[in-house]
Amino acid sequence: MSAHCCHDTACTAPATDPRWRRALWIALVLNAAMFVIELGASWSSGSVSLLADSIDFFGDAGNYALSLAVLGLGAAARSRAALFKAACMGLFGVGVLTRAAWMLGSGAVPEPATMGGVGLLALAVNAGVAVLLYRFRSGDANMRSVWLCSRNDALGNLAVMLAALGVLGTGSAWPDLVVAGVMGGLALSGAWSVGRQAQAELQGRPRPAH
Repeated sequence: MSAHCCHDTACTAPATDPRWRRALWIALVLNAAMFVIELGASWSSGSVSLLADSIDFFGDAGNYALSLAVLGLGAAARSRAALFKAACMGLFGVGVLTRAAWMLGSGAVPEPATMGGVGLLALAVNAGVAVLLYRFRSGDANMRSVWLCSRNDALGNLAVMLAALGVLGTGSAWPDLVVAGVMGGLALSGAWSVGRQAQAELQGRPRPAH
């Protein structure tokens, strides 16, 4: 990585930094727990955006586990892991958009109180993880993919809470479906960004601007 791309020690933190390893373990445990909580809440409330968020928590837990698995390996191995994670993010985005499109014709209205309460809990968890990982946001593609997952999740949780208010105010499923669509779009955008950087690292080119 060229020296001019960063101005603090976060960019040069080695992959074996114990602080990085500890942060990944904390993020892994929290995301796995929230997957179970949100999955149950999504079924009880009928919310597509909560279902999307629960699947996202599951995917992120897998991403953190993969990041832990490649700690200490060479730059090429970490970049390939980032490419795999980018593919998973992209598949998640496509899946959420497909599910939202399918639900358009059902007419079912989700339960807003559950959406809002669980969304608030998920926001607290993801905001904490995002703060924990913030110092590593400008590292290699593997580190950047982890940061993007946490950032996107926090934004997604805010959107779920707004959707709950929208459902409560309108009595319609549209706010829930719109938010699910936005979350799918965020996943596709993150997948493109991480995949582009990982490809550049594998080919020895300067890191793309972001």
